[in-house]
Amino acid sequence: MFSILEPELIIVLAVSVVALIVTVIAIVMTNALRVRMSKFEKSYISLQTFLSGTQLEELLSANLKEVAELSRIAAEHGQRLKLAEDKARNGIDRAELVRFNSFENMGADLSFALALLNQEKTGVVLTGIHSVEECRIYAKGIEKGQANVKLSPEEKFAIEKASKNELTI
Repeated sequence: MFSILEPELIIVLAVSVVALIVTVIAIVMTNALRVRMSKFEKSYISLQTFLSGTQLEELLSANLKEVAELSRIAAEHGQRLKLAEDKARNGIDRAELVRFNSFENMGADLSFALALLNQEKTGVVLTGIHSVEECRIYAKGIEKGQANVKLSPEEKFAIEKASKNELTI
């Protein structure tokens, strides 16, 4: 028969006790991790699902699509705005009317010089010369504030005033 004090039996018994303790610790740790994992899953699900029932991934996907659409629309608006700015820059937005008496024997300032310019000081100056028998109107092109033909002092004055002012007929 075996003796209780046999060294091999004591070693086997000690190893069995240690294995039992390790097994119990492993089971306790597994249950603790399972409980923590369950809490984590509940937190993850509550994070992903809002009160409306929308999943976080669906919400982010919808937002990304909306941001892409808004970026496309903003680019279109930028192009349209550039066209409008170019049109406004080239359109007549500076005007000045100078009235004068072209002949000394006339009683009033019936003649005029009308400068119509854009922001780049390009446009036209219209001059109306009134006499007793007739009224003649002349148009002279203006490029960057200068004409390629001779200008009267009144026309020069109208161009100078229109260059400084914005839409002041």
